[in-house]
Amino acid sequence: MDKMKLRTQAEQIRKHVGEDSTSPIDIFSLVRGIPTVTLLIYPFGEHISGACIKSPTSAVIAINSTQTLGRQRFSLAHEIYHYFFNQTKHTTICPTAIDSGDIEERNADRFASYLLVPPVALAEQTAALQENARGTITVNDVVRLEQHFQVSRKAMLFRLREEKLISLAQSRTMEQNVKQSALNLGYELTLYEPRPKDKQKTTLGYYIEKVQKLYEENKISTGKYESYLLDAFREDIVFGLESSEEEYVD
Repeated sequence: MDKMKLRTQAEQIRKHVGEDSTSPIDIFSLVRGIPTVTLLIYPFGEHISGACIKSPTSAVIAINSTQTLGRQRFSLAHEIYHYFFNQTKHTTICPTAIDSGDIEERNADRFASYLLVPPVALAEQTAALQENARGTITVNDVVRLEQHFQVSRKAMLFRLREEKLISLAQSRTMEQNVKQSALNLGYELTLYEPRPKDKQKTTLGYYIEKVQKLYEENKISTGKYESYLLDAFREDIVFGLESSEEEYVD
């Protein structure tokens, strides 16, 4: 697909959900705001990054919680492409490698890149580099960019290669010592790590809202209500938060 069309589609989705064309976005909140979409976060293993399952009335987007948070954000943006623009398949299972698979998988990766790292925003962030004497992007620059846009190292390098800002050879050298390079600049490691094991299974969005509505309207029993929520890994709703997790109001 023409890259300009993919960029336009990414801009359309940003506008559709009320985001501007340049700011970093909270992709998880964005998806929870799309009606009839359920977000499943689940440890799928090393070969699947995510999936999108569509029906005439609703959809499930699933994300692999064992990947780093930065990669989960990219995978979620990738699945948004399948939800809105892939009209040929009702179920899509997506591999972990970026820029692999069939043409629609590659389109989804580029769309995700444009959605999370808009062209204008990337140009603004890299303008200073192109004005100074050295003119080349370093590992420290990549760390700052991936932290600003909240994407994984591979996703950031993929985007920089797409824009011809770094070469493939440069990209490969920058894939090493990812965590250490972030620590050296004073960043936390949250972006480079998976979710804690006790939070790797959960369901958000439409399914939870639907169950809650059915219960409030007395269309399902308390037992059925709790069963549906437990099936969705929402023990926190059924049993309440642990005392250590309760909200602190300051």
